[in-house]
Amino acid sequence: MTGGRFDPFAGSGPRWRAVPAWRPFLEDLAAGVLDWLGDAPPETLTDATILLPNRRAARAFSFALGKLAGERPVLLPQVRPLGDLEEDEPPFAPGELGLDLPPAIAPLTRRFEMARMIAEDFQPGMKPLRALEMADALGAFLDSCQLEEVSDLSRVATLAEQDLAEHWRESARFLGLAVEAWPKRLEALGLVDPAWRRSTLLRRLAEAWDARPPQAPVIAAGSTGTVPAAADVLKAVAKAPQGVVVLPGLDLDLAADAWDRIDDQHPQAALKALLARAEVAREAVQPWFQPALEPTVEARGLARQRLINEALRPADATDDWRREIKALRARSAEAGRAADPIAEGLSGLTVLSVRAEEEAATAVALMMRESLEQRGPDGRPITCALVTPDLQLSRRVEARLARWGIVADSSTGQPLSRMTAGVLVDLGARFLAEPLKPQTLLALLKHPLVRLDLGKTSLTDAAEALEEHALRGPRPRRWSQLQERLLKAAQPRRGGLPLADWKLARLKGAQTLADRLEALATARPCPPDQAARTLTALIEALAGQNAWA
Repeated sequence: MTGGRFDPFAGSGPRWRAVPAWRPFLEDLAAGVLDWLGDAPPETLTDATILLPNRRAARAFSFALGKLAGERPVLLPQVRPLGDLEEDEPPFAPGELGLDLPPAIAPLTRRFEMARMIAEDFQPGMKPLRALEMADALGAFLDSCQLEEVSDLSRVATLAEQDLAEHWRESARFLGLAVEAWPKRLEALGLVDPAWRRSTLLRRLAEAWDARPPQAPVIAAGSTGTVPAAADVLKAVAKAPQGVVVLPGLDLDLAADAWDRIDDQHPQAALKALLARAEVAREAVQPWFQPALEPTVEARGLARQRLINEALRPADATDDWRREIKALRARSAEAGRAADPIAEGLSGLTVLSVRAEEEAATAVALMMRESLEQRGPDGRPITCALVTPDLQLSRRVEARLARWGIVADSSTGQPLSRMTAGVLVDLGARFLAEPLKPQTLLALLKHPLVRLDLGKTSLTDAAEALEEHALRGPRPRRWSQLQERLLKAAQPRRGGLPLADWKLARLKGAQTLADRLEALATARPCPPDQAARTLTALIEALAGQNAWA
C-alpha cells in the first residue's frame, strides 16, 4: 500500500503475489487494478498489459473490471491470453518475434494430413476412421512433447524394451517413424505445428523481456506455469520494473514441512514447481489486494480454506490428525473466534449419495434451480456453478435445466453434433447413405433450418402427407414405390367420390417434395473430397446459406 492505496509494483523485483483459493480471483484482480488506478485519468490503464491463462479468462476479467468500475469511465488495458498469443497482438507487436516462423497448420488440415501419412506410409489399406483415430493420438503426443520442449523425439523408438509385448514394440516403432516423417511433411507444406509455434513465441517473448524488460505495467495473473516457456515469461514479468505475477490459490499457510513434502500428485505441485523454476521462496510471495467482504463470508471462507489445506496435506505429513485439529481450534480461539473452525469450514457442504447418473443429474439440476430462485442480501439473484470432470453429467444437467428455461453457460462449449447446424449435416450425410429410410427422411424434413419452396403447399403439410401415405407400412425400396403410394392415395374413394381439394393439394405437394428429394439423393461411391462437396450441395439446397450462419 502507498498512501492507503494498493500498489502492485511496490518494492524491487521480482514481485510475486497470490490470491487465496477461496477468494473470487478475477474480481479481486480487477479490484486491485482499480485501487491502484485511484484518481488517475481513465486512459492510464491503456498502457498496461494483463496476461491471463486463456481467452475465456480475458473476457471474464474485462467484464469484472467494467462491473466494479460502475459509472466511472475507464479505458480497458491490453488484456491478452498467455496460452494463445500471436505476433499480431501486443505484447508481440509489431510482430518481429514471429517474422521468420512459418504459419501454423490448421487443426483440421493437420488431422487429415496425419491420417493420410499413416494410411499411405505406415499401414496401407487402413480404414479411414482408424487412421483418423491414430492421427488424433499422434497429434496429442506431439503437442505434449512440443509444449514441454522435448529436443530429441527420435528417442521414442527405443522406449519399449525387447521383452515387452508385441503391441508395445509396434507402438514404439510407429511413433519412431511418425516423429521423423511428420516434420518432413510439414516442411513440404511450409507449415509448423500450432503447439510448437506457440511454445516458440513464448520462448522468444521470455528471452526478449529478459534482455529488454518492458517499461509499461505488466500483470501476469492466473497462470500456473506448467509450460516451461510460459513459466519463463512469468519469471521475466516478475523482474520487470513495473511487472508482477499473481498466482491463483497458492497456499501461504501450509506448514513448511508439509510444503517440502509436496509431490507431483498434490494440487499445489504446479505452483511449487513454478516457484522453484523462478528461484523464489514461498515466503517471498505477498498477498494480492483483497476487497472487504462480509465478516461471516470471510470467516467461513478462511475456515474452509484451512480445513481443505489440512485435508490435502501430503500423506507422510498427516501422522497426527488429532493434534492438527486441536492446533486449528487453538489458533481460532487465540484469534477471538468463538465458532469451531472445523464446523465452520464444513458449513454449507453437503454429501449426496445417488444410485445412478440420472439421479445425480436430476438432483444437481434441482439444487441449481433452487439457488437461482433465491436472492442475496443486495437483492440480486444468487449464481451457482457445477464443477465436474464428467462431461456426460454436465450435459444431462444442462438438458434438465433447459426444460425449465434455464440456459447454462458451459465452459466446455457444445459439440458440433448437438448444435443445430451439426444435426443438419449429420442428417444430410445419413440421407445420402440411406435416402429412403423413414426415420432419417422425416427428421431431415422437420429440421428447423430446412426450407423448401413447394408452391402453394407448405413444407409441413407436404411432409405430413408424405409420412401418412408413403412412409407408413413396409419400407419403400425405390423412389418409384413412394410415388406409386402417393398416386394411389390421390385416387377417388369407393363410390367414385373424389378427395377434398385440400387433401389433393397436400398430396400434390408431397409428390413435388418426393421429386425434389429424389433429385437430391444422387450420392455415389466417390473420394472424400467429392463426398464433402456433394454433402455441402445437399445442405445448401435444403437450407440455403443460412445453414452456415
